[in-house]
Amino acid sequence: MVALLALWVWAFIDCLTTPEDEVRHLPKVVWVIIVLFFPLVGSIAWLVAGRDRTGARRRQVAWPSGPTAGYPEYERPRRPLAPDDDPEFLASLKRGNEQHEDMLKQWEADLRRREEELRRGEDRPEEGDRPKG
Repeated sequence: MVALLALWVWAFIDCLTTPEDEVRHLPKVVWVIIVLFFPLVGSIAWLVAGRDRTGARRRQVAWPSGPTAGYPEYERPRRPLAPDDDPEFLASLKRGNEQHEDMLKQWEADLRRREEELRRGEDRPEEGDRPKG
């Protein structure tokens, strides 16, 4: 019983996923209906007569050998670079360093300005601190 169920599920999925040009004798939709409604007979019929198993082998093309053979130049996988060899990465580090230096200079200037304001404020007595007279 389990073997029949496994055969039926496998034949049904195989029938659904087979390209239309590899289906023989009947349209693909008819094969799906046959396998779906007649599990044992339909599955065996699909395996025997439904799929062109020789066509798939004839269409296989030998893949060129080598790690980059067969790729157009724009799709060829590039060799990964170490971070210290990657010019884009190094340029981004330089930009980041320049931005951080500018930010640090702004903070230092702001700190000097605030310190100067505090010194000037300490030299002058507040109005509430002066004796009235």
